[in-house]
Amino acid sequence: MGEVLPEYGVGSGAALGVLVRALAEGAADPADPLCAAHLHCPPLAVAAAADLAASALNPSLDSWDQAPAASELEALVCGELAGLVFGGRVPARGGGRPDALVTTGGTESNQLGVLMARERFGRGVRVVCGENAHHSVHRSAWLLGLGEPVTVAAPRGVLDPAAVEEALAGVGGRALVVATAGTTDAGVVDPLPEVAEVVARCGARLHVDAAYGGPLLFSEGLRGRLAGLERADSVSVDLHKLGWQPVAAGLFVVPDAAELGVLDHRADYLNADDDAAAGLPDLLGRSLRTTRRPDVLKVAVTLRALGRRGLAELVEHACAAAGVLAGLVREERGLELRGWPELSTVLFRPVGASDEVVAEVRRRLLEEGRAVLGRASLDGRLWWKVTVLHPRVERGELAELVKLVRDAAADVAAGAGVACGAEVGA
Repeated sequence: MGEVLPEYGVGSGAALGVLVRALAEGAADPADPLCAAHLHCPPLAVAAAADLAASALNPSLDSWDQAPAASELEALVCGELAGLVFGGRVPARGGGRPDALVTTGGTESNQLGVLMARERFGRGVRVVCGENAHHSVHRSAWLLGLGEPVTVAAPRGVLDPAAVEEALAGVGGRALVVATAGTTDAGVVDPLPEVAEVVARCGARLHVDAAYGGPLLFSEGLRGRLAGLERADSVSVDLHKLGWQPVAAGLFVVPDAAELGVLDHRADYLNADDDAAAGLPDLLGRSLRTTRRPDVLKVAVTLRALGRRGLAELVEHACAAAGVLAGLVREERGLELRGWPELSTVLFRPVGASDEVVAEVRRRLLEEGRAVLGRASLDGRLWWKVTVLHPRVERGELAELVKLVRDAAADVAAGAGVACGAEVGA
């Protein structure tokens, strides 16, 4: 790299050439089918091109005079995607239209969900979540000065509605229940209809973290896996996962736009009262952030370019490919499949292997640059996690991954002098 801040610059060509090349050569490439550790997608070319345009134009969505067109585009796109989440919901008497805010991702969206509950119930609100909840739920409670969330059992990786009801009985109705539609470790969906029924009966509020699973709504064939989502009071959705957008592209969605009024904030230089009275839109209440780039542009371009059906096909392919991978693992007598994938996450491990072998295989493949696998600790054991997000991955590439991992496990076990399943490497 040379000097970070030289006395005299080397010129844009040299700086771009050296640093972009260095970043690319040392990157974990999400466009490689064997790079499958996390919810880290290969961005669509059309979305990346739109993101470049957004950077070049550089509108800032903290006041209308800095971003007239971008603010209108954001309103249109947010309304359309909010309708995708809550369009089938019967509005309450006097209820308004669904709406959404653009966020940096699930963490910010979950924080907004907790904040909305605090504004409704006061600082005594208690957060109730499962053992399977994303870490940002606990962090949000901490950031907002609330007590530590009540964490309930999540047998088989999903929330137990009976445990939720018991927890609500202990804390009272002033509570926010956080359910998950697509857990980080196993990619499973909580029983949303049953949880929503419990929450309604107890007079609590329901937030669903659908950062991972939310884009299944594009698919008529898959959206049924998210049944009950429309009963939530707020929902997190990320399009930089199963939406193939460059980071960041998150949404916080509510069934009634009026609920977002609690975020209203006044700053005379950005949203003066007389400007608002004259009809200039107020953007400051559209986010917890002030300066905001137009992340909505890449989303809008993608929606327009692919349409609902085009996005559905990508989501359906990723989920189907996870099923193919699970089938390949099941065919290997030396490998153990934890369960059939609900979304696009597959967990497996060598039969009879120790957690140390599982961890060492993952590190070895990473250090050798051959594959990037995730890890998940569930059922008292360590599992390899493969998150299938490549929208065009093929069966042969998945078979290559299974063989690579199987052979690496046999090598690590042999080198350590430990058993790794009678059939591994056979």
